[in-house]
Amino acid sequence: MKKIKEIKEKYFNKLRQSIDNQNEIDAVFHRLLFHFYNISRLDFFLNPEKEIDEKAIVDALDSLKKGIPWQYIAGEIDFCDLRLKVNKNVLIPRPETEELIRWIIDDYRELPPKKILDIGTGSGVIAIALAKHFKQSEVTAIDNSKEALDMAKENAQINQVEIDFVLKDILQTKEMTTGYDIIVSNPPYVRESEKKYMKKNVLDYEPVQALFVPDGDPLIYYKKIIDLFTQNIKAGGKLYFEINEFMKEELTGFLLSKGFKNFEFRKDIFDKWRMLRIAK
Repeated sequence: MKKIKEIKEKYFNKLRQSIDNQNEIDAVFHRLLFHFYNISRLDFFLNPEKEIDEKAIVDALDSLKKGIPWQYIAGEIDFCDLRLKVNKNVLIPRPETEELIRWIIDDYRELPPKKILDIGTGSGVIAIALAKHFKQSEVTAIDNSKEALDMAKENAQINQVEIDFVLKDILQTKEMTTGYDIIVSNPPYVRESEKKYMKKNVLDYEPVQALFVPDGDPLIYYKKIIDLFTQNIKAGGKLYFEINEFMKEELTGFLLSKGFKNFEFRKDIFDKWRMLRIAK
């Protein structure tokens, strides 16, 4: 047994070499403290002398030193008012994904969509959040990874929503069920050449197939999904994307070349171009 204030000090001493941001170390410590021991930040400050069995959190410290993301260590996260399980088979949801979800919800406050398709669902976060909000909507989610779909199905059960999950490679898809009001996707969009700018814990532990696209054809998923959008969306329907902040101009050129005029890019809270909406 050890006092939690001593464990926190140990955390800072051990992680200073691998994480240079003290605020990040502090945030991770308190997230894991709550996850393993149900001790909130307030509980810690009210009773820093409290003693706990340190094994679980020390084991987590060893994993953090290896670069394993804290979300995979905990095995779950709270995100967009959901509790989601995550593992190495799915990407860890980012804040911009929540912003994309909020954009969709705002657009359909007056008239909820009847049919929604989420392409490349991963952990299921987008499909589940939309199914949770639009309770009468029929939601379908596809992914080319069985392991990812297994995780998404479990997350749907945890959050008590019904979603039709389909194992499908979108790049090999020629036809789909028609009549969607919304198609949404957070596809792979990081160019191979951008790897050198990414953190080691992302490169070493998150699924590369969900991250990277070839430099020679970085819009490969967008082109395919936009093509399917024109065939499978209802009149007045919309397509939403999360995008690479550096691809706005390329996407604009592609959309104009295909005759699209009704589209809008949106920045995230960090002032980066990260979202796109296309209306038919």
